Amino acid sequence: MAQHVQPEIRQYLDMNKCAYAAAVCYPDADPFHLRVCADFFNWIAIVDDWMEYDVVDAREVHESCILALRDPINFDTEQLGAKMCKSFFSRFRETAGPGCTERFIHGSELFFAAVAKQVDNRAKGHVYDLTSYIAARRNFSAMKLCIPFVEFAVRIDLPDQVVSHPVVKALEDATNDQVSWYNDIMSYKKEQSRGSAPWENIVAVLMHDRGLDQQGAIDYAGQMCQDAIQRFESNHAILPSWGEGVDRQVAIYIEGLQNYMAGSLHWHLISSRYAAKPDQIVKLLPKRPLKL
Repeated sequence: MAQHVQPEIRQYLDMNKCAYAAAVCYPDADPFHLRVCADFFNWIAIVDDWMEYDVVDAREVHESCILALRDPINFDTEQLGAKMCKSFFSRFRETAGPGCTERFIHGSELFFAAVAKQVDNRAKGHVYDLTSYIAARRNFSAMKLCIPFVEFAVRIDLPDQVVSHPVVKALEDATNDQVSWYNDIMSYKKEQSRGSAPWENIVAVLMHDRGLDQQGAIDYAGQMCQDAIQRFESNHAILPSWGEGVDRQVAIYIEGLQNYMAGSLHWHLISSRYAAKPDQIVKLLPKRPLKL
């Protein structure tokens, strides 16, 4: 993917430390699979920020990237995000199973549709309550793209009867929630400083929906993260059996979800994206006027 990356983007990627994120979130990946995971993280970070800051049209990126995912070899484009998508996904498909591949593409569809909806909501001044924000965040967090990479990184392809089971879905939702809400806590610093509207972050949503002050909302969000971990463990305890062979793959997958949650915490504390170094304390930036 290096040949597609412009110098200013290289500096941005170095700051974000996406390769480190891949290493700690997918610690059992071999060198080939780890490189693909890192390139995927680089792609999603760039594309997500481009769409958030209106550098590119979310619907155009959606269309071009989905076409690249459906045919990464033959699809031709000049759109940089789609070129990067072609690069990592052509290598992803070399070893990924058909179920894992389709889950990633489906997760991508949900992500791009959710981001486009988020852009519309922002323009209309729509404010989420807590329940609707939780549902929306699960899609625009990009975790439904990251979770299939858990399978890819360790070269498994779970059967449909496993991934469609309510307990497995609950485990994935708990992982998604914990990672997403912790990200919101860590990113609140930069979002409040640029005047982002209150529907963009769990902290701001809690302040609006529950009438909490800033510290109270952060404490509440922290407890939600702990509750998500407890929800994960409770569902793990009631996981059914699908037979010895499949159960081995499921155990690897569950460990992969746990690794992702822990790895994400480590990455947030060392990435310049959240400016937690060197004391691992996130200090709020001066707040600018709200931009609607």
